Amino acid sequence: MATRDSILAKLNEWLQPENFQDYCPNGLQVEGKRDVKTIITGVTASRALIEAAIAANADMVIVHHGYFWKGEDQRIQGMKRERLKRLLDNDINLVAYHLPLDDHPEYGNNRQLADILSIENPRPLNGLVWEGELQGAMSPEKFGLHIARALHREPLKVGDGKAEIKRVGWCTGAAQGFIDTAINARLDAYISGEISEPTTHTARECGIHYYAAGHHATERYGVKALGVALEKEFGVNHRFIDCDNPV
Repeated sequence: MATRDSILAKLNEWLQPENFQDYCPNGLQVEGKRDVKTIITGVTASRALIEAAIAANADMVIVHHGYFWKGEDQRIQGMKRERLKRLLDNDINLVAYHLPLDDHPEYGNNRQLADILSIENPRPLNGLVWEGELQGAMSPEKFGLHIARALHREPLKVGDGKAEIKRVGWCTGAAQGFIDTAINARLDAYISGEISEPTTHTARECGIHYYAAGHHATERYGVKALGVALEKEFGVNHRFIDCDNPV
C-alpha cells in the first residue's frame, strides 16, 4: 500500500510536468481515496476503462488521455457526467499525464515504441520527434509488415522514398504534422499514430515513407511502463487494461 500523495510526488519527480505547456492538466484530475493498493493503467479514461477499474477494485487509474482539455465544453453532463460519477461514487483517483509521458526518456511513449519496434539508438531529434536506426535496412513493404506484427495493427502507408529504410523518425499519437521535422533531417521514414489529408501529399512530394500506425496502438506502452515502475517503487498491485481502439 502507498498513499496517493506519495505516488503523485514520485510521478511528478519522474515526469516533471512543469516543463511542458500542455493542452490539459497533468497529474491528479479527480481525487479519490488516500490509500492506494491497486493501480489500473490505460491509454484513455473512457467509460470502459473506468468500469474495468471498478471491477478490479482499483484505487487509482493512470492514463495518457484524461479530461479537461483546452477548448472542450466545461459542463458536467452527458458522457462526462457518467464518467466522473463512476469515479466519484467508487472513490477512485484519476491521474493523467499527456506530453510529459510522450517525452520521458525511459517511460515515455516515444522511448517505449522504439523498444517495441526494435529501433536502435533512439534519441530526441527535435521537439517531441525522435530518431533512430533499424538493425538492418528493410524495404518499405517489409518495414510495414514489421510494424504490423509488433503493434498487432496494420499501418496505413503513404509516400514514396528510398528503396530501403534504415533511418527512421517517429512521434506517437496525433503527430502527423511533425513530418517536416523528419523530412528536414533527411530520414528515410516517419511514423506517427494518425494521418491527415495533407500528410499524404507531403509524403509523396517530399520523398519520404510515412506510416500511420494508430494513435491508440502507438501510445499503449508508455503508461504501461509507468505502472510497472510504480509497482516496483511502492509494492502496489498494477494491471494494464487495453480497451482496444482502431484509431
